[in-house]
Amino acid sequence: MTPSQVAIAPQSGVRSISILGSTGSVGTSTVDLVMRTPERFSVTALSANRNVALLAQQARTLKSEIAVVADESCYGDLKEALSGSGVEVAAGRKAVIEAAMRPSDWVMASIVGTAGLEPTFKAVERGAIVGLANKECLVSAGDVMISEIKNHGATMIPVDSEHSAIFQVFDYEDPAKVNRIILTASGGPFREKSLEEMALMTPEQAVAHPNWDMGAKISIDSATMMNKGLELIEAYHLFPVSEEQIEILIHPQSVVHSLVDYVDGSVLAQMGAPDMRTPISYALGWPQRLATPAPRLNLQEIGNLSFEAPDDVRFPALRLAREALKMGGNAPTVLNAANEIAVEGFLNGRVGFLEIAAIVENTMENAPQCELVTLSDVLEADGVAREIAKTYIKG
Repeated sequence: MTPSQVAIAPQSGVRSISILGSTGSVGTSTVDLVMRTPERFSVTALSANRNVALLAQQARTLKSEIAVVADESCYGDLKEALSGSGVEVAAGRKAVIEAAMRPSDWVMASIVGTAGLEPTFKAVERGAIVGLANKECLVSAGDVMISEIKNHGATMIPVDSEHSAIFQVFDYEDPAKVNRIILTASGGPFREKSLEEMALMTPEQAVAHPNWDMGAKISIDSATMMNKGLELIEAYHLFPVSEEQIEILIHPQSVVHSLVDYVDGSVLAQMGAPDMRTPISYALGWPQRLATPAPRLNLQEIGNLSFEAPDDVRFPALRLAREALKMGGNAPTVLNAANEIAVEGFLNGRVGFLEIAAIVENTMENAPQCELVTLSDVLEADGVAREIAKTYIKG
């Protein structure tokens, strides 16, 4: 996928933006960057699931046109919190979708899970520049999403640090000269644990990521390495390469965020301190670069950078993701949906850590295969997979 060439506001101009999922980890980092250069942005819409206090604070500070809370029961609290501010207030799933449809140059798609699918699709349908932090858009609905982007002339800029790294060094003018792309992974908190040790790990231990500050779901995915499997599927849709051209490499320091290997032997890497504000700022300002408060990379202090191959036996999620990508159709959708159910079961203490991948594999084996043409097809396949996965969760 080549990024569309769209009209970009000049350095001194103002870019109108919407932040869907503004109270999550990616959303708050985006808000932080916007607050540092408020003269460059006007905020059209902010949305959150149910964190009314933070959403109201953000809306007042950024003078957002509208603030939307997905949980309808929170409408009264949000309306009271924004009383007298001039900020329009709305609530409910439909209101979030309508917020995504409001005219703005740029949209941060950072609503977690399938709840973020339809709002992101609506932003794409109106040809917006979309900063993509929602994995489901390309994992569960990859072919459908790419088709929509092409049909409506939208632009998708990856926000994940790994995909942003590749995006920054990938030669779109001559992709045939790319030999492979290499996604790096920290290895998570259990990189050196045995299977016996991992079987006993608790949710508290699994969310303690050694390098990144992330939400619970993403942290668990890092511990199982499912996050890297999902990123492999995303990379397949984002860049003009085959599945065989995508490799994964463990890099515990999280300094080299990903690499592109060219046919002449050159390997271009994007490096930086592990701070999500760097890839977010790249998407927010593209094709320009914005200054950020992210720590400067000091290689002398780091001293050594190490790399190792991933262990597919201890981390079967990588194998399952490749199998889903090769199967095509609804298989990636099933993979993602089953993983969400399994992770939720683990966080609730109903399944063990090693059972997460087992539940995903069992669901993939038992879910009916089908092709996906529309977003409705995706949502239906997602729902079927979730129900199958739930049968493997302990009562």
